[in-house]
Amino acid sequence: MNTSTPLLSVRDLQVRYGPALALSGVSFDVPAKGALAVLGANGAGKSTLARALSGLVPASTGRITFAGRDIASASPDAIRRSGLVHLPEGRGVFPGLTVHENLRMALIAAGAERADAIDRAFAIFPVLGDRRRQRAGTLSGGEQQMLSLARALMITPRLAIADELSLGLAPRLVDVVFESLERARAAGVAIIMIEQFAHRALEFADRCLVLQRGSVAWEGAASAAGDEVLRHYLGEAAGA
Repeated sequence: MNTSTPLLSVRDLQVRYGPALALSGVSFDVPAKGALAVLGANGAGKSTLARALSGLVPASTGRITFAGRDIASASPDAIRRSGLVHLPEGRGVFPGLTVHENLRMALIAAGAERADAIDRAFAIFPVLGDRRRQRAGTLSGGEQQMLSLARALMITPRLAIADELSLGLAPRLVDVVFESLERARAAGVAIIMIEQFAHRALEFADRCLVLQRGSVAWEGAASAAGDEVLRHYLGEAAGA
């Protein structure tokens, strides 16, 4: 683990949905260029964590520090502009806009005007270049997932939260997702990976955080989260 000041530091994070406690006492660090796998059974709080970090749901208590700044009460737009992007499952594209227009909108939202950014997106996903004038809503599910990834990765954020990006994708497209995130990491982007394919996430990550009923049940090096740990905390999901 990098011993310098972490890029992201979370301390005693608590999130409530009305009277229900969704996250309780969650603490962890992510160093610059690091990769953290967040695992857990359905309902463990994984997506709530992603939404809290990206400002989509408010923290009840606790501290979230990103690049030295407290973002626990910041707006989603301010958090995204600071370099932390949330890539949710469910595509997250504008179906009525073309592929090229979707990419342009992402640049505007990020406050970026980089002439080579869209070319970089098409270099990562050549099929999107072939579909640049096609409306996003007419793309296949896998192509929409590529477009969602391209929108985020072309502006090279400092940290990306990959939230169940492989959900419902064919094996070939799951490979594309992981390859794209590897390219982002190679470019210096830190990754928080919330993923159904536990073993693939552990191969990708440096560290692992296992959530159980909204709390941290296990944390350690990804290489130490073997089958016994996965079976104990994830049950049948460990076979994914």
